[in-house]
Amino acid sequence: MGSKNKLRRFKENEKFENVIQPSREELLDGSFELKGKWREKFFKNDKPVILELGCGKGEYTVELAKQDPNKNYIGVDIKGARFWRGAKTALEDGLDNVAFVRTQIELIEHVFQTGEVDEIWITFPDPQIKYKRTKHRLTNTDFLQRYKNILKEDGVVHLKTDSEFMHGYTLGLLHGEGHEVLYAHHDIYRNEYSPKEVTGIQTFYEKQYLEKGKPITYIRFKIK
Repeated sequence: MGSKNKLRRFKENEKFENVIQPSREELLDGSFELKGKWREKFFKNDKPVILELGCGKGEYTVELAKQDPNKNYIGVDIKGARFWRGAKTALEDGLDNVAFVRTQIELIEHVFQTGEVDEIWITFPDPQIKYKRTKHRLTNTDFLQRYKNILKEDGVVHLKTDSEFMHGYTLGLLHGEGHEVLYAHHDIYRNEYSPKEVTGIQTFYEKQYLEKGKPITYIRFKIK
């Protein structure tokens, strides 16, 4: 994407009512006014709050919101020029249960209050295969602790990925740390029992993976 295009998207994001772009300082000093008040101040309802972390273009966030208007969906990513597409689509389609937050996932506990989130989706994250990159892996021990802190007591995490490495790593970690694996499959499109929200939504890149014959994996779990 050209720099002109990026700048145009950044400017549009600033005008989109469904895009929130808190500064790092605002988050760290505790002055971010939506923390703990997403339902009350932003969505103006008491419906469940579902996050998609590393939401990319926001396709999954938007499709989940279309499928279930009785839940609030928030896509989180640091790359605003990417989720611009999802934010624009949500506005064009009149979806009032969708928001996008531009921030680093490392700061997620400063965006949401303890127990404020009902579910978390992680879709096609970078597996960060090299050992040096493990601290950026979105299902490592540190990230799981962050998720636990913002999830309600019975909150659920979904991991959908084309990376067999990420699937295996996460399963091993979950079992090793005593978390509760509710469902896991290494090839969801070859399993008739796969949940609808997992097989019923396909991102642009997911379709490409499937065309190449790559299996898509899925894990649903609770953090203990």
